Amino acid sequence: MVDGFRERWTTASVALLAAFLWATYYLFVLKVTPATRPSAVLFYPFAAGGLAYAAWVVARGQGRALARSFADAAAYLRVALLLACQFSVLAATYLMGPVDASLLSLLGDVVATPVLATAVFRERRGELASPWVAAGLVLSLAGGTLAIAGGHGIAAVHDLGWLVVVALPIVVAFYFVVAARAGATVPIAVVVAQSTVGAAIVTALALPVLPGGWSAVLGIAPWPLALLLVNGLVSFFVAPMLYFVAIGRGGFVLPPMMMTGIPVFTLLLSAVVLGLAPAELAVLGVPVAAVGGIVALASGRRADARPP
Repeated sequence: MVDGFRERWTTASVALLAAFLWATYYLFVLKVTPATRPSAVLFYPFAAGGLAYAAWVVARGQGRALARSFADAAAYLRVALLLACQFSVLAATYLMGPVDASLLSLLGDVVATPVLATAVFRERRGELASPWVAAGLVLSLAGGTLAIAGGHGIAAVHDLGWLVVVALPIVVAFYFVVAARAGATVPIAVVVAQSTVGAAIVTALALPVLPGGWSAVLGIAPWPLALLLVNGLVSFFVAPMLYFVAIGRGGFVLPPMMMTGIPVFTLLLSAVVLGLAPAELAVLGVPVAAVGGIVALASGRRADARPP
């Protein structure tokens, strides 16, 4: 049970560490762009993360469970959702820049995930009944919307690009909830490892039709290759592992709310590392969204540690 301020802070700290690691994704991608083609940017992180996750699962004695998971038809829905997440995040990063892309992902993590989770898991519906959590959701949604609307990146979106804006929060929420639901009967490490390995395999098969193709993957320079491999270990292994640990401890509301840290960290890292000046409303909207997570953290409502 999540019962007590110390336990909530422990859960929040694990989730915030995951948020920081995910925020570095945008820096890795922009550091290797435009010299590296999208096919390599998509393939290498999935490959590194998938191999690391699979090795970790095997080391835990769950190798057979991982092999059996590929016989489950629902596993391929998770692979499709993870691929959709990654394509959407990458497209949003190229279209709108790192901060606006992270804010779109924020709406999926902080707003769509808890709402969808409480719709799927009936026993979780009481979590959203807390006035603190409701207030946190409203603040996070308002802050994220304000920052996105005030950013310069949204003006660069045209025509089919709006599909990315709409799809990103939705696929993020569906992936995390579908994966967490599968974790009720299969170890969550196996579920996420299967999704990541499957995504790497599908990406490899799709390389001939991706911009850059196999030539960009095989001809990549050593430094971009190293950055993409580290990106895979961070974004597709360590960060999701920590995030699902936090969900296991704290349910489907508090850990997603802590993802308000992603745009905050992205804003700071982009300014310090990439020298990108944030828009004025982003400077205001991001803290508003972060306050939403803090308000939710202040909730003393009890929540079951695991879904049934």
